[in-house]
Amino acid sequence: MSFAAQLTADAAAIQARLNGAMSGMGDEPVVQAMRYAATGGKRLRGFLVLESARMLGAPDALSAAAAVEALHAYSLVHDDMPCMDNDALRRGLPTVHVKWDEATAVLAGDALQTLAFELMTDAALGPADRRIALVAGLARASGAEGMVLGQALDIAAETAASPLTLDQITTLQAGKTGALIRFSAEAGAIIAGADPAPLRTYATALGLAFQIWDDVLDVTGDAAKTGKAVGKDANAGKATFVSLLGLEAAQTRAKSLIDQAEAALSPYGAAAGNLIDCARFVIARES
Repeated sequence: MSFAAQLTADAAAIQARLNGAMSGMGDEPVVQAMRYAATGGKRLRGFLVLESARMLGAPDALSAAAAVEALHAYSLVHDDMPCMDNDALRRGLPTVHVKWDEATAVLAGDALQTLAFELMTDAALGPADRRIALVAGLARASGAEGMVLGQALDIAAETAASPLTLDQITTLQAGKTGALIRFSAEAGAIIAGADPAPLRTYATALGLAFQIWDDVLDVTGDAAKTGKAVGKDANAGKATFVSLLGLEAAQTRAKSLIDQAEAALSPYGAAAGNLIDCARFVIARES
């Protein structure tokens, strides 16, 4: 199956798994908000879980892919709130705190985060030691060593006396965006009981390229295609890869990182075709 077809199929399977996991929760506003936040999106992180597992012969990684996407959805709900990035639009729709209220958004995000760890305990993911490794890896990627740290650094940068340097932005984004992408690729190796090192190298480069391209889209993108406001970073005077490198150099840097990501997959040969196409997609996307 081609990358595009596989991404579409995986997104549908992940959505069905998430819907099933939330089907018995009732219909309180917080549950409605959870379902709303966990619907849609490219499901790129979930695809990385599933495709890395498929490549390595792991039979069933769907709950892990759904877990990563639930965790990602929680992070978006909280990041969009007024106390953080203050966004009113996500995937072309009102953000959760706008559609409901801030308290509901906090609680829906909290519940999606805990749902992610529940999904990671699914016995279909293999022996207990591997499931424990998945839970621990997701915790590190999403906590104070990963995504939460990156968001904290981003918030601090807004009131810093001077703009961040290129090294500081790279560190920030390695947590905020890169950590969960990196874990998503490693998860397939954990489920398969394989060495995660090549996939870690691949996804580290992929995650940084992803963020650089987000910065490019903030300058060149169309809100109708990105599904969120564009130009916010420039208007706020935030240092980004584009503001520090320039648009053309940022694009070149992202392309170089994709070359590095592809090279890391060489041990897998033709079996890595969809992961290579995924890397190329990251710097071809318009949203």
